[in-house]
Amino acid sequence: MNDNEIIELYLSRNEEAITQSANKYGARLRHIANNILNDIESAKECENDTYLKAWNMIPPQEPRNYLFAFMGKIIRNLALDRIKNDNRLKRHAIYCELTQEIQECIPAGKDPESDYDEQYLTELIDGFLGTVSTEQRNVFIRRYWYFEPIQDICRRYGFSQSKVKSMLFRMREQLKEYLIKGGYSL
Repeated sequence: MNDNEIIELYLSRNEEAITQSANKYGARLRHIANNILNDIESAKECENDTYLKAWNMIPPQEPRNYLFAFMGKIIRNLALDRIKNDNRLKRHAIYCELTQEIQECIPAGKDPESDYDEQYLTELIDGFLGTVSTEQRNVFIRRYWYFEPIQDICRRYGFSQSKVKSMLFRMREQLKEYLIKGGYSL
């Protein structure tokens, strides 16, 4: 079933929409959550919460051309929220590692409630990703969106660890320069 048909099921409030979403995207959604949480049971709970949240958001939203991205963003945010809530005193290793890496070019301390800043930053990052090679973009997204470990990225693309690490380092430096040139104050 294609995304448009699944969206029609959501719009008609047919519970088959959830079944079809799970059949088509369940494994990929669990993979995103598991990369963040490193706990398959928690990832499954986030997956179920994703379907509920999608059910409540469609309508008014109709992500016909980007259903996986729509659900991917939901599950990613749910998993990150779970880390924040479950581990207030102890830090989740991969979350801390990635936060530290990305803070090299996007420092913490910005007002997270500012929708304008967030939207502008998103546009700048999208623009930056449009300037790099497909290979670089895929590695960057795998690391910072899907939270994939470097070893998994190496296996996926057949790269050495040093190549992936240096590629990510260079891209963070380029992103920092791109953001500054775009007027985003760091």
